[in-house]
Amino acid sequence: MSDLSQIVKAYDVRGTVPDQWDERTAEALGAAFTQVLNDSGEPGDAVLIAHDMRATGPALASAFATGVRAEGRTVIELGLGSTDMLYYASGALGLPGAMFTASHNPAQYNGIKMCRSGARPIGQDSGLADIRDRAQALLDAGERVAGEQPAPARRRDLLPDYAAHLRKLVDLSSIRPLKVVVDAGNGMGGYTVPTVLGEAALPALPLEIVPLYFELDGTFPNHEANPLDPKNLVDLQRAVVAHSADIGLAFDGDADRCFVVDERGEPVSPSAITALVAARELAKHPGSTVIHNLITSRAVPEIIREHGGQPVVTRVGHSFIKAEMARTNAVFGGEHSAHYYFRDFWFADTGMLAAMHTLAALGEQSQPLSILASIYERYAASGEINSTVADQAAKVAEVRAAYPDAEVDELDGLTLRFPDGAWFNLRPSNTEPLLRLNVEGPTEERMIALRDEVLERVRR
Repeated sequence: MSDLSQIVKAYDVRGTVPDQWDERTAEALGAAFTQVLNDSGEPGDAVLIAHDMRATGPALASAFATGVRAEGRTVIELGLGSTDMLYYASGALGLPGAMFTASHNPAQYNGIKMCRSGARPIGQDSGLADIRDRAQALLDAGERVAGEQPAPARRRDLLPDYAAHLRKLVDLSSIRPLKVVVDAGNGMGGYTVPTVLGEAALPALPLEIVPLYFELDGTFPNHEANPLDPKNLVDLQRAVVAHSADIGLAFDGDADRCFVVDERGEPVSPSAITALVAARELAKHPGSTVIHNLITSRAVPEIIREHGGQPVVTRVGHSFIKAEMARTNAVFGGEHSAHYYFRDFWFADTGMLAAMHTLAALGEQSQPLSILASIYERYAASGEINSTVADQAAKVAEVRAAYPDAEVDELDGLTLRFPDGAWFNLRPSNTEPLLRLNVEGPTEERMIALRDEVLERVRR
């Protein structure tokens, strides 16, 4: 019997298949999801369902559809898709949806990201806990959920419409020619990139795409589809240099995050991409609000202000970003983890649109990406460093006590700021006995010294 408390996380469902969940669980979750939609008066009479390239995706999605149909809603099967393609469908059609993916997790995992119509997120506080409890009750009762006359299901291919929508938001037709290496990591970028950036369905762009690992394979035979881990960028970095490319792009498994590498094979930080895209969006929408989480570089709010925007900081996590974007009608939002959110995309995150903005910024001027990115990379950052600890709260308190004169911020974990502009954030993982450290300094030397000092205290 599935224990849904083990797989229903803060923002989504995620666990190993079939150990932690299976088709029976998916069917119960589909029924529970639809009950919550119906009880809350969610508009529309259908639910959109898509899945990534994982081998377990089609069966789980089909079982979930059975639960949806039993509760009286039509199912629109999108088939293969990226997470942001599902968000596009939800926004464009005004319907709720479910995306079957475990993002960057290993092959034995699968999961579900659910949303209401207009790509509005569903998390623990906005319906996911209710879905969990209802599904658990169905599973505990041991009864199948299928009704006598289930609602129908139909197929629909929205990949060309998704690509056309993105091209309307960022026009790449008149940029200078660029050679672009794309590492899809055997994930859904291999499905979407040929249509969005190539000529599979739309007119050719001045882009020469060099594909890496475009074959859809949920066993990830080449490397994990998690570009946040530097070891998974090595192939892309080598290929960019070997092909004398202008830029490299790496997508995660469900292609909702995008990482950027410059012409030297050096990573461009997500903070720099956040600042770059913010500047572009503020040029179109002067004076708008831009959201960033507290782990992004302090250069981000500086650059937002310099371009006439209003920076607003949030906690880490897409539910916080999306809620704050909706509250402030923000034009854009960025996270240190390379999630990028757009008002023009129903406040949802899309790595592809961020990639297109970066390509446009690069192609609209003559300098290489390393020079362009340096405008937005003002400080030295450590990246996120994880440490296993026995008592998270006690260790955070110990570190705080070691810096009595620092400026304290407890928006998300512990952030300490120093007069010279250096800062660090230490925050606990919600799911593991880890503390996550991010450090930034005005110079590389200062950052390294502070990083090592804090790590020594955390790990002793």
